[in-house]
This record gives sequence, C-alpha cells and structure tokens, in this order.
Amino acid sequence: MGGFLALLAAATFALNNAFARRGVLSGTVLQAMAISVPFGVPLFLIAALATGSTFHVADFSTNAWLLLSAAGVIHFVLGRYCNYRAVKAMGANLAGPLMESSVLVALVLAVALLGERITAVKALGILLILCGPALTVSRRKGKKPEKQQELAFTPIYFEGTLYALLAAVAYGVSPVLVRFALEKSNWQASIAGGLVSYVAATIVTLVFIVVADQTKHIRNMSSDTIRWFCWAGLFVGVSQMLRYMALALAPVSVVSPIQRLSLIFRLIFGYMINKQYEVFNSRMVTGTIVSILGAALLSISIDDVRSLLPIPDALAPIFTWSWP
Repeated sequence: MGGFLALLAAATFALNNAFARRGVLSGTVLQAMAISVPFGVPLFLIAALATGSTFHVADFSTNAWLLLSAAGVIHFVLGRYCNYRAVKAMGANLAGPLMESSVLVALVLAVALLGERITAVKALGILLILCGPALTVSRRKGKKPEKQQELAFTPIYFEGTLYALLAAVAYGVSPVLVRFALEKSNWQASIAGGLVSYVAATIVTLVFIVVADQTKHIRNMSSDTIRWFCWAGLFVGVSQMLRYMALALAPVSVVSPIQRLSLIFRLIFGYMINKQYEVFNSRMVTGTIVSILGAALLSISIDDVRSLLPIPDALAPIFTWSWP
C-alpha cells in the first residue's frame, strides 16, 4: 500500500508541475506560492475531519511537532519555491532530472544519521543520477537544433539548474524528517502530520508576503493565472497527502525511488498540457531514463541482486564492497 500511494503521489506531483509551469508563464513564483501553499491547509483539514485524524495532532510529541513543522517549511516553502523557479526558467522536463539528485541527499543523510552503507550497486546508481541531468541540460554546439526545440520560450539553463539543485536538497531532507516524526504511526496520523506541516509552511509564506510588502503584487493576477495556480495547488496538496501516507506505511528507501517515476508522468502531462512550453528531444528523454535507472539502483540491495542474477566468483568482491 505504501508503494502504491507513492506511485499516486508521483502522478499527482507531475500534474502539479504541469499546471504550475503554465501559471508561471504569466505569473510569478511568489504568486504561485501564495496560492499553492495555503491551498494545502483546507485540503488536509477536510481530509483529517473526514477520516477522524484530527485527534492525532494533539498526540504528537514536541519533537514530532518540530520535525513536521521543519519538514513543511523546507519542502513546501523552500523546496517548492526553488522548484517553481527552475520550472519557470527552463521547463519541468529539463528541471525534473536535476531534481532527482534529491535521492542522493536522502542517501547521504541515511548514511550519516541511520548508519546505512553505500554498496557497489548504490554507487552505480549515484553515477547514473549524476549523468542523467548532465545529458539533459547539455547543449551541442555546431549542430542544427532538433525540430522539437523550436518552442515558445528560451530555456535559461544556469538559473534553472541552480534552483533545481536547491530544490533537490530540500526534497531530499524533508522525507527523512517526516519519517522520523511519523515512525511507527498509521496513515491517519500521517494526514494529521501533513496538516501540521502545511500550517507551518503557510504561516511562514504569509509572514514573508506581509513583511516584504508583496500583498499588492499577489492580488495583481489575471483570472487565467489564478486558475492555473489553483489547479497546481490542488494537485500538489493531494500529492503531499499521499506522500505523507506512504511515508507512514513504508520506509524512505521504498517511497523515494518510486516517487522518481514522476519524471515519466511529467513527460506525459507536459506533452498533453504544455507541448509548446516544454523541451522534448532525444537528450532530455535519455537523461530522464538514466536518472530513473539510477534511482531504481539506489533502492536495490545486494541481496536483491544476488537473488536475481548469478554473480561469478571473480566479481564477488565488487558486489560485496561497501562504504564506510
């Protein structure tokens, strides 16, 4: 069930990116944040009331409250802002593989905090995850651009790469915090945990808007822009609800790799909704596939490899290598 919920979370997160991409064409990232972040509070509140999960809010320890609040600010404020900046700069298709490096951040934290080890299979996965984005954002010189590159926008590679990597850091840290807070909890507690995270993120977002004197800027949106951002807010809220439920039922090492399949969904929804405003070419598709393979290898253990493939004695030392 945890894996299935993670898959649904991947699909709805990709829809969020597709709608957000359309919205930032005419609006700003701050306007997107002002709608999409608070949108999650009533969504989680309704879900908590419908499932009888509200009493779990009072049951959380002080440590769990702090962890959930920190996860909300890191993921929903910092991570989403950087995600939307990257999407605005170069589209969801190009930014997606770069943000897959969030798996590397989660792995580093697992090694440092949970005592996990890097094996040869995981090392290969890391290499593929690093190569995937490089293939995606690389630009060939001296060759005629592919026909698909004749789009209604010009990708800004430096800005998009920078913010995609920052989003990856935020998205890599938050699942570990949520898992620590919701460990040994059920799916109902996860909905209550998501509500706590969204409330904390909403408070930080609204305070920033007021302090930075951006209320007039937020109100200055066209009806079309508001519509796109509302759809993005709805689907990202549903996605995060499913993600919290998945993390309550399954370990991070299972949930995070499955959520990487959002790259495939991004291609599908991007083609359906934003064909003019996304990059579709052979390098982008190749980089996406390489990133997914790398994420899959990070979720496979040595025992899994041994059970699936006969390993020759000569290669045994390679497959038994681990660090630290």
